[in-house]
Amino acid sequence: MHQTLKAPTLPDLGAQTPAPGPDYISLGELLRIFTGFLYRQYPVIGVAFLLIMALAAVYLFTTPPSFTAVAKLMIDSSRKVQPFQQMIGDISPESWSVDSQVEVLQSENVALAVIKELHLTEDLDFVAPNDGLFSTIKGFMLNPFGSSEGQPSEFALTRAAIGRLQSHLFISRAGLTYVMNIGFRSHNPQRAAQVANAVAEAYINDQLEAKYQATRRAGNWMRDRIKELRDQATNADRAVVDFKTKNNIVAAGGRLMNEQQLSELNSSLIQARAQTAEAKAKLDRVDEILRSGVEVPDATVTDSLRNEVITKLRSQYLDFSRKAAEYSVKYGSGHLSVVNLRTQMHEIRKVILDELGRIAQTYRSDYEIAKARDESISKSLADIVSVSQTANQAQIALRELESSAQTYRALHDNFLQRYMESVQQQSFPITEARLITTATPPMGPSNPRTMFVLMVAAAGGVIVGSGLGLLRDIADRVFRTSDQVASILHADCIAVVPKVKGPVTLRPCQPRIDYPGLEHRIIKRDQSLFWAVIDAPISRFAESIRAIKIAADLNGAANGSNVLAFTASLPNEGKSTAAMALAQSIANVGGRVVVLDADLRNPGLSRKLIPEAKVGLLEVLANRVRLEDALCVDPDTRLAFLPAVVNERMAHSSEVLASAGTKILLERLRLSYKYIIIDLPPLAPVVDVRGMTHLVDSFVFVIEWGRTKIDVVERALRMAPGVYDNLLGVVLNKADLNLLGRYESHCRDYFFNRHYERYGYVD
Repeated sequence: MHQTLKAPTLPDLGAQTPAPGPDYISLGELLRIFTGFLYRQYPVIGVAFLLIMALAAVYLFTTPPSFTAVAKLMIDSSRKVQPFQQMIGDISPESWSVDSQVEVLQSENVALAVIKELHLTEDLDFVAPNDGLFSTIKGFMLNPFGSSEGQPSEFALTRAAIGRLQSHLFISRAGLTYVMNIGFRSHNPQRAAQVANAVAEAYINDQLEAKYQATRRAGNWMRDRIKELRDQATNADRAVVDFKTKNNIVAAGGRLMNEQQLSELNSSLIQARAQTAEAKAKLDRVDEILRSGVEVPDATVTDSLRNEVITKLRSQYLDFSRKAAEYSVKYGSGHLSVVNLRTQMHEIRKVILDELGRIAQTYRSDYEIAKARDESISKSLADIVSVSQTANQAQIALRELESSAQTYRALHDNFLQRYMESVQQQSFPITEARLITTATPPMGPSNPRTMFVLMVAAAGGVIVGSGLGLLRDIADRVFRTSDQVASILHADCIAVVPKVKGPVTLRPCQPRIDYPGLEHRIIKRDQSLFWAVIDAPISRFAESIRAIKIAADLNGAANGSNVLAFTASLPNEGKSTAAMALAQSIANVGGRVVVLDADLRNPGLSRKLIPEAKVGLLEVLANRVRLEDALCVDPDTRLAFLPAVVNERMAHSSEVLASAGTKILLERLRLSYKYIIIDLPPLAPVVDVRGMTHLVDSFVFVIEWGRTKIDVVERALRMAPGVYDNLLGVVLNKADLNLLGRYESHCRDYFFNRHYERYGYVD
């Protein structure tokens, strides 16, 4: 079941929000939108296309041919990459250098050298050439009154030549190589080749001069720097010598004296302590033997003492002891020989003990001497260490002075070497660029490129035209199609009434019925659109009015309503004409219909149909006249019309229309007529319609095609929700069918008579 929905732009009209559709547009829909746009805007697109193509043709015919000569320059890439460039990622440092050379080739220094070499300021065809109509127009716009001076100065000629050369010079890199294409465009092919070659030569000479000047400046700076470094190195060496003298620092064999003394005393101390320990050990051993009280030292003691006297005495003692033992066994212990041997043994033991005492005294003396020597060396070493600690503090400062002196000396030597290299480079400067292809006069012109210009002009014409058409579509905020009515207002477009041009030819009718004495209540016919439905029934206008009648009949059959009101947003949209034409269409087929002119602010329908009326709606509502005495009639169709006779402007017309008398009047008319058609005021200027919405069954909202703004209609309906709720439909009035076919693409054949005329309809 069909349900009327509410547009998002009319949030207060009480209808439901439509369900969201798919978020994509089909290819057929896109094609339909595109073809519709082309069909609507093809005049704009065509005019823009022809205009730009005409401008392109004028440009081609008025621009003289120009020739481009190209020279090729090779830039040597064997340059060292600076360390900071190696830290950068993917960008090649050589590309920066090549781009820099492009800027150098386009610099004013190179341009001035070329101008000076070829004397271009003396060539008027070069300084002020004829580049065609567009160049002339551009020059006139920049200087519309011409030069106020006479002969241009040398400076002006030079600046003009520089501008001409730079504007017609083209520098490009051949791919990713180090080859530079130097092109120059001129009306003279020989001049083009000369300038291209001169630019290359000027660039090479500029590079040589730049290297020479840079080397010379670097040499001068380095010479001053070398002198400064030499003085700094000499002062640093002198500071080292003065510091050594001041701090008594003397070196021998590459080492300081105190360092040598410290090393020697340390070695002597080690030896003295070893000797002291050895003497102490010997003394302790002898004292231990003497304290032990042994009669004869054993072999180990004898070996450790290494004394020949004790060794011999011990041998004698052992020999006598052996003999005494033998004699005691042989002769007995009391034998004289045994006693003598024991006496000798006693004497030998006494001598050994005396010898051991003497040895002990010797060892003690040696120990004391070694100990005294150890203490003396330790004291001397402590003194040397104290002196060395003081010298080490001075040694730190000395090393700093020596390091500074070495640094200055190294810098001096390095700068001296660089200076010698710069002197050699200054004597033999070389450049990194060389000319590998000499420019020759071209065989044919390079500009203007006819096909390219025409293709660009064609594309530009289509783009500009499409853009202008799109702007027209965006700015065209009016109602033109029934689809717009349905999508924006969510209401049915029940008819598209065409605009009728010229007067309507009156159809011969039956003899009129005379109403004696009631001539002021007879509607007088003329050639206006009020009778076009009757006078031209086989027309598009009549057919569109019948479409309104069909909608009203269907709505009346469904809802039982027969009070139909016509209104609009603004005046002069044709609501009165549509209301009267619908009434005539109904009356022409025998329908009982009455028309009420309820536009009390501007009763134009009454002035047109019955200008001599004396009484009307206001008098009936005021009960000053009867309804039958105020009704006017069309004698041909028996159409009844209740005019509005307003002699002065009314301030409270809305209260009159909303009064109980109006309700009673409509109830009486319902009993006598099947259709009650009311011509109401427009919504935007006055509020009369809002006060009468409860008395009307259905509203027909008239919108002037191509004129009434969408926002005006939306605001008018938003301010009158009663009208929107009881809206029968919308009528697009005064439609230009020729233009309408561009917007209603699916009805194009209908609007252009390809199918419409088959049914006998004419305009």
